Amino acid sequence: MEYVHNFSIFTRSIVLQLVASMSFQAYLDNIEKKTGKKPEDFKQLASQKGLLKPGTKAGEIVAWLKEDFDLGHGHAMSIYKLFKDDGLI
Repeated sequence: MEYVHNFSIFTRSIVLQLVASMSFQAYLDNIEKKTGKKPEDFKQLASQKGLLKPGTKAGEIVAWLKEDFDLGHGHAMSIYKLFKDDGLI
């Protein structure tokens, strides 16, 4: 019975990771539809603005994306997460 319980926890964990990944990708897809920009485009633009450096705060990235691309907070935070996960900030 313990084996079944552990397998169930493992399975739920994998499913949650998959759903989170799919949701994150959905955010990126919607951003591209709205702006015509892919994640790599945002990386290049952020670099040109001097935003990709250690210590850059989420608020700086979010403010830029809201102002220049009319992104909502959640979508802007997904771009910030992308930068953070890639070790760019």
